[in-house]
Amino acid sequence: MQGKQKIEDADLSESTFRDVAFTGSRFQDVSMAGTKFEDVTFAGATINNVDFSNAVLTDIEVTGMRIDGILVTDLLAAYKAASSEET
Repeated sequence: MQGKQKIEDADLSESTFRDVAFTGSRFQDVSMAGTKFEDVTFAGATINNVDFSNAVLTDIEVTGMRIDGILVTDLLAAYKAASSEET
């Protein structure tokens, strides 16, 4: 199946997506609570009005990534500098 698809009012709980292209897709009013992403590219993605409470991000590439306009690499560098000053 290729091209534009529209899925509305669907329950895809416990679904598995493998080797799927979501390039240019839009997710709106979606719950992804408890969802696991592995080997996913979000390069160039825009994420707005999202609740990341208790989210865990590990082994991630953040070059050029911004949170509220601030480079994540700068935030991590500032955190590491402040942490090393405390010891």
